[in-house]
Amino acid sequence: VQLVESGGDLVQPGGSLRLSCKASGFLFPYYNMRWVRQAPGKGLEWVSDISADGSATYYLDSVKGRFTISRDNAKNTVYLQMGSLKSEDTALYYCASGANQFKSLGQGTQVTVSS
Repeated sequence: VQLVESGGDLVQPGGSLRLSCKASGFLFPYYNMRWVRQAPGKGLEWVSDISADGSATYYLDSVKGRFTISRDNAKNTVYLQMGSLKSEDTALYYCASGANQFKSLGQGTQVTVSS
């Protein structure tokens, strides 16, 4: 399982970003995918899951209505559209795959929300 996250940036409160995670090394269309994050000085926090066919999505309560997870199985890529960003969303964001029980992460992409 190889995962490469991108799209993180410094953004002002209320702004938007779209994160991408390019996957390889497994049959992407067959597996659920996940986004997790780690804020400075804290542990990993689950953010969102999407089913293999994209028909089911799940969100951390604090991001519901602001974040949208999606996937393009033709491109082996999962996305996280983030809106109305808050300072508490500042974290290193990772994706993970159900192909290995969400055990391995990519290098992460940094999202910093600050004015």
